[in-house]
Amino acid sequence: MTDHPSTFKGRTLKSGQYQWDDRASLHSADNGSGVLDGMNALRRGTFAELIRHLALLPEDERSGYVIEKAGDRTYSAEEALQLSQHPDFPKAGE
Repeated sequence: MTDHPSTFKGRTLKSGQYQWDDRASLHSADNGSGVLDGMNALRRGTFAELIRHLALLPEDERSGYVIEKAGDRTYSAEEALQLSQHPDFPKAGE
């Protein structure tokens, strides 16, 4: 799992590829942001792990969460679930 974006021996990913093993955190969608936002994480793991976790939540609760991916951006529950259908999304345990 990567900690932060790095340029050491860095390479550009092909368009459409995702770093599924990047560090990510699950947050309440309405917790706001700011200097202490990182401390508000409800769960941490890889981007793929948190997408899987979100997909297991009851459908009516999913929209209450977002995933913040390190070095990238914030993904809504809807975006995360769409990514779970991506052809190269890793299966559990991979």
